[in-house]
Amino acid sequence: MTTMELKRVKLPNGETLGYRERNGGEKAVLFIHGNMTSSKHWDLVLESLDDRYTLYAVDLRGFGISSYQKPIHELKDFAEDVHLFVKALNINPYAIVGWSLGGAIALQYCSIYKNPCEKLLLLASGSTRGYPFFATGPDGLPDVSKRLETLEEVKADVGKTQAVQGAYDRRDKDFLKNLWNLAIYRRCQPDPEKYDEYLEDMMTQRNLAEVYQALNAFNISSVHNGLTEGNKEVANISIPVLVMWGNEDLVVTESMTKEIVEDLGDKATYVELPNCGHSPLIDNLDLLVTTMEDFLVKEANEF
Repeated sequence: MTTMELKRVKLPNGETLGYRERNGGEKAVLFIHGNMTSSKHWDLVLESLDDRYTLYAVDLRGFGISSYQKPIHELKDFAEDVHLFVKALNINPYAIVGWSLGGAIALQYCSIYKNPCEKLLLLASGSTRGYPFFATGPDGLPDVSKRLETLEEVKADVGKTQAVQGAYDRRDKDFLKNLWNLAIYRRCQPDPEKYDEYLEDMMTQRNLAEVYQALNAFNISSVHNGLTEGNKEVANISIPVLVMWGNEDLVVTESMTKEIVEDLGDKATYVELPNCGHSPLIDNLDLLVTTMEDFLVKEANEF
């Protein structure tokens, strides 16, 4: 019988990262969560994935029970934490799974470290060319003609940063729940008790604006993304990559997902998850788990 524990580990850089560990077989799979979440939001996946795998789900710096001693400036800061986390626990990841922000961090991680894992799985991932942050227009919607450039501008945006940060500060679960019902969950919602746990978990985040700006500036492609020139680090990724995207995702667009596939070339396998939004973990857990397990068991000669 598998068990799951919430633990902590101190890193050499002074940060302490929380993580969930589910016991299993010899092959290790590492999960990296998205923005406004933590390892907590992987709970149903950790409970459902085949027990041939030992699973680790990390709380990124500034999320969940992890510390936030030093502010992050770019996604590489998160990737370096993940690297130290893997070394501290002596994990040899067979695969890494990244959701949304976590997907972009996983891409960064796999582009700068040698032999990062054997397979990479991306779920509703931020693009290899980042995730643009636009100013809020008079109608309350993003003004795609005005991309913000600095952290100070992002912090001052009333339509997104200040609205969400304000909800965190007020502990306004109703606002956060309405936001997730509108933008994240499309076909299903968590049961009430679990939903409340997720809402409590969202409010642990201490780096909202920094994350927005890090995604805004991120670019490991070979093209300019409208804010930063690509550093071409995506070319360093040589492992098979599964790119999963829900066809009702209102957060990560189809065009962003196609950027990932284009930049990865023949290393990418694209799978569309029908009737899913930004959280297939809730919209269709069975489909998500089956899709991941099918990719995990494939032999190298099948790619």
